Amino acid sequence: MTTLDAALSGTFSIGGDLTVNRLGFGAMRITGKGIWGPPEDPEAAKATLRRLPELNVDFVDTAESYGPYVSEDLIGEVLAPYAKGTIIATKSGLTRTGPDEWPQLGRPEFLRQGAIQSLRRLKVEVLDLWQLHRIDAKVPRADQFGAIAQLQKDGIIRHAGLSEVSVDDIKEAGKYFKVTTVQNMYNLVSRKAEDVLDYCEANGIGFIPWRPIDGGNLESTSTEFKAIMDKHEASASQLALAWMLKRSPVMLPIPGTGKVKHLEENIAAAAIKLSDDEFKTLDRIGRQA
Repeated sequence: MTTLDAALSGTFSIGGDLTVNRLGFGAMRITGKGIWGPPEDPEAAKATLRRLPELNVDFVDTAESYGPYVSEDLIGEVLAPYAKGTIIATKSGLTRTGPDEWPQLGRPEFLRQGAIQSLRRLKVEVLDLWQLHRIDAKVPRADQFGAIAQLQKDGIIRHAGLSEVSVDDIKEAGKYFKVTTVQNMYNLVSRKAEDVLDYCEANGIGFIPWRPIDGGNLESTSTEFKAIMDKHEASASQLALAWMLKRSPVMLPIPGTGKVKHLEENIAAAAIKLSDDEFKTLDRIGRQA
């Protein structure tokens, strides 16, 4: 029987002082279609959240824009008071005008308001990790980064991160505050953020890949991929997660779902230990795809 334990993924210390199991949970999918409104099955979403501490998932990533507010509200309702060591990361910097619509808004007053309201919804006294969802091109960067630094000074957030950024973006933000995490799209077949990942690894910055299990249909197009799946009795998604965990010690995958069964399938990936040769084969297949 497969062991379901996120602790098997190893640990990483965010900012050097918040140690979490590396395989976490993305809470975007506990909302409605288009990441808008409540989930179609609220009880299934709540059951999924309740299962997290039982599986040693102690790193949960959300955002005020998921719903909007729905994801944070559910997390606060179901998980607070939180199990010891649980870290809830959230984000601000996007507004919502409808399903699948994500206008950017990086004005300092909006970012501050978002952080304060996230505190209330998540039922915490400080946000352990708060991330800028996007750098708003319409607002001076100094204003956005300065607002984040002020949130830290005021004790509203503990650590700060960025999302969908370049290495230069990280360096620029670093003049205002210590960047402890970066959240970019990255998976087995999407490697545009490879240089950012390498920079994060070299500087001890947690790298949170979103859409971590997107990998195409490699099991149907590659006999080598299918052979590794069969050897480990794993699904394509589980193999993709196992590859990501081996790719870098700063990697913090956050596969998301609103169903317990899918959550358990994702966490089972922590028990898969790829050989170096298997890792190289999957790496090559992913790049070719």
